[in-house]
Amino acid sequence: MILISIALMSVDHRHGHLKNVRSFLSTLVYPLQYIVNLPVQAGRWVSQSVVTQKQLLEENQELRQGLLLQNQKLQKYDILVEENNRLRELLDSSVRLGERVERVLIAELIAVELESFRRQIVINKGQRNDVYDGQPVVDANGIMGQVVHVNPFSSTVLLITDQTHSMPVQLNRNGLRAIAVGTGQDKILLLENLPTNSDIKTGDLVISSGLGRRFPRGYPVGTVSSISMEPGEPFSKVQVTPSANPGQSREVLLVWPYKENTRHEQVSTNFNIQ
Repeated sequence: MILISIALMSVDHRHGHLKNVRSFLSTLVYPLQYIVNLPVQAGRWVSQSVVTQKQLLEENQELRQGLLLQNQKLQKYDILVEENNRLRELLDSSVRLGERVERVLIAELIAVELESFRRQIVINKGQRNDVYDGQPVVDANGIMGQVVHVNPFSSTVLLITDQTHSMPVQLNRNGLRAIAVGTGQDKILLLENLPTNSDIKTGDLVISSGLGRRFPRGYPVGTVSSISMEPGEPFSKVQVTPSANPGQSREVLLVWPYKENTRHEQVSTNFNIQ
C-alpha cells in the first residue's frame, strides 16, 4: 500500500495526472476538518469574548468615574460663577452707596434665626473687623438690618422684618416720610402714621431717609405692595415688600457711614488752618 502511494505520488509529481483527484478528495475532507477544528475555534471565540467583555466593563467603569469627576468640576464651576455674580452685585451696590459711606466689608452668613416673630442672622465678622453695635447691614438689593450684638469673631444682625425693628424711610417718588416697622414676617413691612389722603401708590419705591444717621440715605428698603383704608380710621394701612432677601443671601455688606458732624468739623478745621 505504501509502495502504491509512493508510486502514485511519484507519477503525480512527474506528470500531474492526480491533481484533479487530489482536489476532489480535499473538497470531501474539508467538512471533516472544519468539524474537527470547530471546538478549537469556539474556545478561541469564547476566550476573546470574555477578554473583550472584561475590557469593556473596565473601560465603562473608568468612563463613569471620569464623568462623575467632570460633573463635580462643573458643579464647582457653576457654584463659583454664582458666587462671583453675587459678590459682583454686592460690589455694585457699594457703588450705589457712593460718598455716603466711608467703607464697606463683605461678610458671610453663618446662621439664620427665623423662629416665631424673631428675625435675626449671624455673620462671620466681629470686633476684630471693627464691627460695632447699630452698624447697618445691606445686601445687593436693599437694607437688611443692623448689628445688635458683636462678638470677637461674629455678630448678630437684627433684620428689618423683626417686629421690634423700625427705621425712618421715605418714598422715592415724592419724598413722603414715614416709619417702616417689622411684622415678624419675612416679606412684610408696615408704614406707620400715613394719613389716608397721603400721596402713595402701589409699586412706590421706599428708600432710607438717612434721618437718625443710622442707615445711609437713599438705599432701597422695599416696594409698596398694598394700601388699605379702614372706614373712620385716620391712617392708611400700607404694606411694603422688603427689597433685601435674607432667605437667599449668602453674603452681606457691612457699611461704615460717614458721620456728618465729623465731616463738617474736618472741613471747618481745615478752613481755619488755611
